[in-house]
Parts: sequence; C-alpha cells; structure tokens
Amino acid sequence: MAFYHTLKSYDDNNEQGVDYPNKQSWISSRLLTLRHDLYHQIEKHREPNSLIIGSWNIRAFDDGMPRLDESYHYIAEIIDHFDICALQEIKSDLAPLRKLIRFLGPNWDYFVNDVSTHKGGNKERSAFVFNKNKVFFRNLIGEVVLSSDELIAGEQVARTPFFASFQAHWFKFSLCSAHIIFGDDLNLRAHEIKAIAKSLIKRAKKEDQVHIFLGDMNIEKKDDYIMEALKSTKMVVPDFGPTNMSGNRWYDQMAFTQKGKAGNKTRLLRHGKFDWRHAVFGPHPDPSNFPSLPLSVLDSANGKSRLTKQQLLDHYEPVVNKLRVNYGKNAYADFSKSYKTWTTYEMSDHLPIWMELEIDYSDDYLSKYL
Repeated sequence: MAFYHTLKSYDDNNEQGVDYPNKQSWISSRLLTLRHDLYHQIEKHREPNSLIIGSWNIRAFDDGMPRLDESYHYIAEIIDHFDICALQEIKSDLAPLRKLIRFLGPNWDYFVNDVSTHKGGNKERSAFVFNKNKVFFRNLIGEVVLSSDELIAGEQVARTPFFASFQAHWFKFSLCSAHIIFGDDLNLRAHEIKAIAKSLIKRAKKEDQVHIFLGDMNIEKKDDYIMEALKSTKMVVPDFGPTNMSGNRWYDQMAFTQKGKAGNKTRLLRHGKFDWRHAVFGPHPDPSNFPSLPLSVLDSANGKSRLTKQQLLDHYEPVVNKLRVNYGKNAYADFSKSYKTWTTYEMSDHLPIWMELEIDYSDDYLSKYL
C-alpha cells in the first residue's frame, strides 16, 4: 500500500513555508475518504488473481509551481489501487516523479522515456509505474517508430509512443502509452491513433503477448471520427465514458489486441474511471448522481467526510495565496472563480481510467491434458 510515514514529519508550518493548521489531520481525513471510495469502486469487487491496469494524464507533472504535499498523497493513493499505470504529461524535471514513487513505497518502480522536443511534443515524457509485487518487467522497452510508408504527413507521431513488456502470473503483455496530438486537425489525431494501433496489431501477430494501447487519445466524442479510427482497428475498446472535468470529452482510452499468438489470453473482467473529486479537492458532482457512494456510509467519527465547496475554499485560499506570494506570483483576485482550474494543477484535468484483466490461465492449461 501507499506509504504514509511522511505524515509524522508534518507540522503546522511545514507546507513549503506556508502556515498549514492541522496538516496531519486534514490529509489523513481526506485519505480516509479517498480510500473509502477507491475500495467501493475498485477493490471491493476485484477478482482473485487479476491484473488492474491504469492510465492517467496527470496535468503538467510537474511544471510551474510545485504541487502541495497532500496532492502527492492523493495521487499515490489512487495509483496504488492499480498494479501498473501509464502516466502522461510527465515534464522534464523527474524530481516530482521520484517523489511520487517514494509516496508509493519501495515495492514500486518506474520507467520513463525522454522528453519530446520536436513539434507538437510539448516537452513531455511518458512513464510506467508498477507494483513489483504484482508485475515484473520483461526486459523489453522502446518507442514506436513508423515505417516510411506509414508516416503522417511525412512525420513521425508528435509525442513518440512509449512501450514496455511486463508479465503478471501467466499473462504476458506490452503497454504502449500515447498522448495523441491536440489541435483543430481531427484527421491528424485519427491518423496518429490508427498508425500506432496498426503497428501494435502487427506485433501481436508475431509475439506471444497481448498489446495494450492506452493513454490520452484526445478523442472528442463517443462516436466521432477519432473514436472510429480507434475502433476500426478491431482492437477491443471498452467504453470508459467521458474523462475530462466537464464530462463531455472521451479523451482517455484503453484498447487491446485479441487476435494473434496471444489471442486467447485476454479476458476483460471490469473497467471504469475514478472520480477523485468526491473525496479530495472537489467540487464533487451531486452525490445524488453517485448512488454507489452515499454520504450516509461515511463515518465522520472515523475521519471520513465530504466537504462543501465553501469548506474547501476556506481551507485552501490562505494556503494557496501565501504559496503564490512565496513564489513571486500574485495572489488570486477571486479564488472561488479560480478554484476549479487550480485543482487541476494539483490533481489533473483528466480522470484516471482502469481495467481489470484475468491473468490466471492455469485451469485452461491443465484442461488440455484431460
């Protein structure tokens, strides 16, 4: 599980030089609420001997003002409920990623690629973080490079897709993480997705492993031209629903190969997205639209609670404004109006997505000898 030992080192004046009353209590209460939600959505119904794969675009991690310590706790808590997770928008400074791994604990490791410096790359990296108790690296890592006849307008993909091979129990798989180019040219987005997917499908026909294509694909709508480009490849594409904060963009996706040498080794058990706003930072959606997590099941006596927007504003405004001044920036003129955007730089402007796959095929193997 995620490490909490840093909590004991916090005091009331230890948040990057900003007064932070009851810091330990505040973070602990939010973590208890977050853990409650993660348990009910992901852990409670998990099958034995399964693998949970996550993907999360963590906005500009970490570019500009540093995130609060508590944000690292929350991000680590979410990722810790996956066995392996692809991360997008990792920036050039790797210190924040290393800090996140420390919050995850010594059983976690990571791989990261180089910064994309060419046009459209936005100076970003991709990373895989994984629980070594659940997954092991199969010593294959690289980037997808298109052949000359597959180039998109004569160029490679803007942010080079990053892949690595892993194994969990009987299940051999390769993850390919991508952050598809953004912009007005929807055809360009579709071409990038199709080119990457076709490359993975070719590999799947030759290799005894399942290829999983995941990341921020910048798909606008459930049935638009970009989504069709992904589905037309015949990869399996679960429906995760919208993953942006406004709930109207299908940005983040996972797809996996079924045909090829490993075609009989991909069983999708469950999939979903996780909305952290119910537990941390908010403003969370109307709880009446989230019946699986009624407020009544939260035990305030044990530290779990959901806070109103005003309670959140009252807590964060003095912390954030003083922190901004310490970094030579003006305090927010109207923190209430800026709050929603500010939270996306503490957590993200994307919701993490996940899928659970079956990985124990021992019964199938033994049945061959009956």
